[in-house]
Amino acid sequence: MKYAALGVVYVVWGSTYLAIRLTIESLPPLLSGGVRFLLAGAVLAAVVAVVSRGALRMTRAQFGTAALLGFLLPAWGNGLVVVAEQQVSSGLAALLIASVPLYVVVLRRAFGERPPPVTFLGVGLGLVGLSVLVLLGRSDGGTHGSAWWGPWLVLLASLGWSVGSFLSGRLPTPANPFALSAVEMLVGGAVMTAVGLVAGERVDFGSVTTSSWLAWGYLVVFGSLLAFSSYVYVLGGLPLSTVATYAYVNPVIAVVLGVVVAGEHFGAVQFLGGALVVVAVVLVVNAERTGRRPAEVGVDDHRLVR
Repeated sequence: MKYAALGVVYVVWGSTYLAIRLTIESLPPLLSGGVRFLLAGAVLAAVVAVVSRGALRMTRAQFGTAALLGFLLPAWGNGLVVVAEQQVSSGLAALLIASVPLYVVVLRRAFGERPPPVTFLGVGLGLVGLSVLVLLGRSDGGTHGSAWWGPWLVLLASLGWSVGSFLSGRLPTPANPFALSAVEMLVGGAVMTAVGLVAGERVDFGSVTTSSWLAWGYLVVFGSLLAFSSYVYVLGGLPLSTVATYAYVNPVIAVVLGVVVAGEHFGAVQFLGGALVVVAVVLVVNAERTGRRPAEVGVDDHRLVR
C-alpha cells in the first residue's frame, strides 16, 4: 500500500506542473490554487471524520503544527510555484523544485547534524546545476518566460517546502496522517485564497477555457486530494532514501510532458543544468541510504523529505 502511494506521488506530482500551467492560462493563480486546496481539504476532512471517528481531534500544539505546515507547504511552497509558472515553463519549475533535498541537507547541517561527505558533493553539484538553469538558460533559447524573477520565485518556493518538511518531524503532529493532510490543505488554501483576493484576483467565468477547468479539476482530485495525501502518508511509513526518490522522478516526467504536450523548448544548456540537478539529488539520496546506520532509518525519516 505504501509503495502504491509512492507511485502516485511519482506520476501525479510530475504531471501537476503542466496542469498548473494549463490552469493559469485563464484562471487567476492564487485563487485557483487556494480554492483547489480548500475543496480537497474539506473533502478529505469529511472522509476522515466518517471513516475514523475522533481522528480530527488534536491538541492545540498539534493543530499549530498542522497550520504552520499548511502555510509552508501548500501556501508558500505550492503558491509561489503557481505564481512563478506565469513566467517559467512547467519543466523548468520542476527542475528547480528538485533542489528541495539539497536545501534540506543545508538545514540539517545548520542544526548540528552531520550528513555523509558525499552529500555535500551532491549539494555543490546541485548548486552548479541551479546556477546554469537560472543564469545561463536564457542565452540557450530555453523557455524561461518574460520576467527575470520567475526562476528565483521557484527557488524561494523550494525553501518554504524544505523548511516545512524539515520541521514536520520535529514538532508534534496528529497521529492520523490524513487528518494532518486535511488541516494543512485547509489552512494553505485559506492563505492562498486570502492573498489572492487582497491582490485583486477575480475569476471571469466567461473567459475560462475548457482546458483550464479540466486541468484545475485534475489538480483538485489527483494533485491535492490523492497525491498530497499519499505524500503525507508515505512520509510516516517509508525511509527517507525511498521517499526522496520522487525528487528526481518528478522533473523527468514534468519535462517530458512539457515538451510533448505543451510544446515547451529546452536548449542544450538547460538540459545540462537539469541533468546536474538530477544527478546531485541522486548522489544525496544514495549517500543518505548508505551513510546512515540501520537503527537510524525508520519512522523518523519523514523529517528530511519534501
